[in-house]
Amino acid sequence: MGAFERVLMRTFGRPEGILGRLGGMVMAKMNQPCAAWAIGLLKIRENDRVLEVGFGPGAAIQLLAASAPFGHVDGIDPSQEMLEQATARNAMAIARGQVGLRIGSVEHLPFEDNAFDKVLAINSMQLWPDSETGLAEIRRVMKVGSKVALGFTTYSGQQPSGLIERLTTAGFIEARLVETDKAFCVLAVKPAGARDFAVP
Repeated sequence: MGAFERVLMRTFGRPEGILGRLGGMVMAKMNQPCAAWAIGLLKIRENDRVLEVGFGPGAAIQLLAASAPFGHVDGIDPSQEMLEQATARNAMAIARGQVGLRIGSVEHLPFEDNAFDKVLAINSMQLWPDSETGLAEIRRVMKVGSKVALGFTTYSGQQPSGLIERLTTAGFIEARLVETDKAFCVLAVKPAGARDFAVP
């Protein structure tokens, strides 16, 4: 990894230090419209349990908590800096027990099987070290019939081509791609009878 790539990773990929703080502010502003759009596609119910993978500065967590006022929102992110920003942004929801945020990776989700009604990730999958394992873990923690939305802005570096095939290979059904001029999102459903497994 070159010097420029390391700077980008510390700013946006796995934010840390002053670059991470600046990156968090940028992401909160730039990713929120995509997050709001993807959340609308998920059709979250007021009592859903929802997971966001890669919550960043926590702007989407706020939107999810508003969409599920009688449910619960969990979030996981590998960055301590993002945990601090997201915790500050969602302090009231955390205090009343509606939101839970923690450090972790998508390859080892610290949640029980069949736990979530909806799963969201915004500008996240292109940064996962192992997307195959990450998708398997997401499927494991989803309830049968629940839906995942992987949203991306056009500047994310992720290409829409191949996403449907990747989710289908990972065991999801009804995978479909939705696009606008500024973002795209792939949606899929966990089928009945899916064989889930915990990643060692």
